[in-house]
Amino acid sequence: MTVTGYLRDKMLYINLSGEMDECSAASARAKCDKLIEDNANVKKIIVNLSSVAFMDSTGIGFLIGRYKKAARLSIPLYIEQPNFAADKILNLSGIYSLIPKAE
Repeated sequence: MTVTGYLRDKMLYINLSGEMDECSAASARAKCDKLIEDNANVKKIIVNLSSVAFMDSTGIGFLIGRYKKAARLSIPLYIEQPNFAADKILNLSGIYSLIPKAE
């Protein structure tokens, strides 16, 4: 799992690429948390999932953890461009009630 981030218009964009599973989650979690902590003054955080090839329940836990971290900092978190398979898992889990899709 590759994690990259950039700032634009007081928004933090976090791009995830690769497979989100138990093996990759710890490293991705640490990188995302560092990006969030280093940019705690942003208006919102957008997590782009367009390049995530595989996601299981670990990915849901990963997203909920980042949501909680952002919520503690009073920063809204959004999901952007999940592929079809990831979107199906996210819909079934009900995660969009916590973390809406970016418009």
